[in-house]
Amino acid sequence: MDKLQRLLQNKILILTICAAGIGGTFQYGYNISIINAPASYIQVFMNTTWLERMGVPLESNTVLLLWSFTVSAYPLGGLTGAVAAGPMAIMLGRKMSLLLNNGFVIIAAALSGCSRMAKSFEMIMLSRFLTGVNAGVSMNIQPMYLAESAPKKLRGAVALTSASFTALGLVLGQVVGLRELLGGEESWPFLLASNVVPALIQLTALPWFPESPRYLLIDRGDKESCISALQKLRGTSDLSAELEEMLAEQAAVKGQRAKNPWELFQNPGQRWQLVSIVVLSSAMQLCGNDSMYFYAAYVFQEAGIPEDKIPYVVIGTGSCELITSVTCNMIIDYAGRRPLLLGGYIFMAAWAIVFMVALSQQTQISWMPYLSMACIFAYILSFGIGPAGVTGVLPTEVFDQMSRPAAYMICGSLLWFNLFVVGTAFPFIVKSLAHFCYIPFLVVCVCTALYVWFFLPETKGKSFLEISEEFGKRNFKAKTRGGFYKGPEEIKTTSL
Repeated sequence: MDKLQRLLQNKILILTICAAGIGGTFQYGYNISIINAPASYIQVFMNTTWLERMGVPLESNTVLLLWSFTVSAYPLGGLTGAVAAGPMAIMLGRKMSLLLNNGFVIIAAALSGCSRMAKSFEMIMLSRFLTGVNAGVSMNIQPMYLAESAPKKLRGAVALTSASFTALGLVLGQVVGLRELLGGEESWPFLLASNVVPALIQLTALPWFPESPRYLLIDRGDKESCISALQKLRGTSDLSAELEEMLAEQAAVKGQRAKNPWELFQNPGQRWQLVSIVVLSSAMQLCGNDSMYFYAAYVFQEAGIPEDKIPYVVIGTGSCELITSVTCNMIIDYAGRRPLLLGGYIFMAAWAIVFMVALSQQTQISWMPYLSMACIFAYILSFGIGPAGVTGVLPTEVFDQMSRPAAYMICGSLLWFNLFVVGTAFPFIVKSLAHFCYIPFLVVCVCTALYVWFFLPETKGKSFLEISEEFGKRNFKAKTRGGFYKGPEEIKTTSL
């Protein structure tokens, strides 16, 4: 509890977390959920608009295709944002990148808010692409910014707030999307444009808080600004030990330039770090958590919940993810990263088996729909307690300052690409495997749990240099038998 007490005492750090989160990963969760409520209204709008333009209505398959393009624009924008996040973080800094990133949402809100007035469904498609770009940038830069700004003993908890803000955005998007609020037929343009509010809050609040101290010292070489930022973030605590650790990290990467993503693949000194983030970032989307929301309405309906009440129950699924991400946030620096990841994937694998059995007996046994409903909540809880948050923390911890932006580019690209793949493939998986559609996700969960058990070291309470040294032993295990690793090749330029 003393760690939590120290966190509560440091108001500047808490406010920095809130300012970064509300316009950062909050937008990712919020923009995923607000598109669900007005789906039928937007499809009608597409058909009506086409009829007014061309004089003939669209076929149902064409409407569905246009809707698919609209939904797919979000992960496509996210992939674009993930690729852009690395250069932005290096050239503009972590804080400035988050601030400028709000421009994408403001333009997107204007487009979607005016789409019905302009009678243009293409504006909605472009709007979704731009909100995706915003989410792609923030999903990469926010955890990097917060982890670099946090003290070592609270690094996991602070970086994990990114997952808590994602879950909070998901729940609030579900709430605002209710028919009684902005999810009605007349108000859906305002629902899609409501994401401008978090953007404006961040633009107002974040400029008052400091840049990442590590970025200022190691990337910019500005020791005075680094000390000033640390003093604001830590209050009156002694900074000598932390500053000494940062200076040691600066010396370790002296003469190196910021890495490009392909250089990480070519560098044997970062082999296991790269494999770890590729496995865990891919598993984040391929584990089937998002697909549980696909089944939620059907399972709740089979359980006898009235159709008009289902949206309220679905809010409960998002609340589960929020509760567990906050819980994980409180225990990550006590329990460690490995136990949370391992436990999460093992429980998800177990619940996937129970869920498939329950689905197969849904119409045969009267109480099976209730078991299916319990499985949905349990699966989401298992995801939230570990994989949802810990995965985003690891790239900051296992890569050095020069490699970190490139590592997040790789993680973000995999996350968005796999989100697109699962969204596209899942309907076909359901059609092919029916009640046993979770077999691919079960395999992913089991394989990821095995990888974490055998290959992923614990990073709790360790400095960035200590973590690098531990991975270095793995990367050069064979070479150390014949001689010591001399370190990375010295490079004289600091440009991209």
